[in-house]
Amino acid sequence: MACRISELVIDAEDPGRLAAFWCAVLGYVEWEREGDGSIHIGPPGTGFGGAQPTMVVNAGRDRRAGKLPLHIDVSATDRDQDAELARLLALGAVHADVGQSGEESWYVLADPEGNEFCLLRTRLEPV
Repeated sequence: MACRISELVIDAEDPGRLAAFWCAVLGYVEWEREGDGSIHIGPPGTGFGGAQPTMVVNAGRDRRAGKLPLHIDVSATDRDQDAELARLLALGAVHADVGQSGEESWYVLADPEGNEFCLLRTRLEPV
């Protein structure tokens, strides 16, 4: 295994309401609220990188044509971020420009059908 889903990221017009909904559905708890209004939720007592993916409920909806309100974040499990990036690009992923500054700790990519996902810097243990 070289990668696993670490987060699901969903855009929301009302992040508090949507985070509360998913907490109730999944038995998750709220972990953190960021200054931009985003809310991090996940299994109680685990934190980021546990066996179940966490969720980030982002404030606002990006209404770009073709932009899904949900995307996946992945983290490498058996190599560093740069080696995993090379592997993903060789598999057919491409870099995607969503207006990043270039200072991010993650890479925004698109799968062969154009679905955006992010490769995070944090390396996780395989599950």
